[in-house]
Amino acid sequence: MSHIRILSLYSGSGGNSFLISTEKGAILIDAGKSAKRLYAALSSAGVNADEIRAIFITHEHNDHVSALPVFLKKHPVPVHIQKASAYKLANDPSAAPCLCLHPPIFEEQVEHIRVRSFPTPHDSMGSVGYRIEITDEDGNVFRIGYATDIGYVTEEIEEGLLGCDAVILESNHDPEMLRTGPYPYELKRRIASRRGHLSNADSAELAARLCASGTRGLILAHLSRENNDPEIAYDACFCAVSDDRVQIAVADPDEITELTLGGVSI
Repeated sequence: MSHIRILSLYSGSGGNSFLISTEKGAILIDAGKSAKRLYAALSSAGVNADEIRAIFITHEHNDHVSALPVFLKKHPVPVHIQKASAYKLANDPSAAPCLCLHPPIFEEQVEHIRVRSFPTPHDSMGSVGYRIEITDEDGNVFRIGYATDIGYVTEEIEEGLLGCDAVILESNHDPEMLRTGPYPYELKRRIASRRGHLSNADSAELAARLCASGTRGLILAHLSRENNDPEIAYDACFCAVSDDRVQIAVADPDEITELTLGGVSI
């Protein structure tokens, strides 16, 4: 029987990193901010960096990779990334030897954790989400979905997330706050575009479909500080899901947010 922890170490335009941990080891999805901040977050979560078995990158933007070069000097673990997104890291002497380059759709086994990618629409060289399956000795499977930095919900995204027990899902902005906010017009257009970020309403609509298919825990991620509010994002999702049995957490931009689901075990 494995105890599973699902944690947002921090999430937002300032940096993103998520941890999925069991007694046998852990993986990271993305590694933004700085190595110092990443180490501090892991320590706060009670996780030693030596427990990290691999890192899976969604895309090459700095808020998802900036901690990697320094972190990999001390902990040179495999970094799984699609080839189109690897150009920045490929020239870094610390990161380059750790890179495992993949096509947009790939599957990787890290001990008892299987990770499968699916493409996501974002203004990067190549962006993906992940479906993670953790299997115990008796064949029981716990499924976790991860999709942030998505301009709109595609069939590939929904297929990748459907049937997951827990989902980490972008809920980036409130459209009215974005429209009236301080950003310049071109940046507002980029965020609201089909290669930008997912709004609260679109996120909530997808969350409702996922929960109707069995998802019982959600972390709302990558919230904008300027164009969103945690209560607004939470309320939009809660009203759409309409199920008190579903746990909804909102990822903090700087602090750990853990989805407990009553202490997930398989």
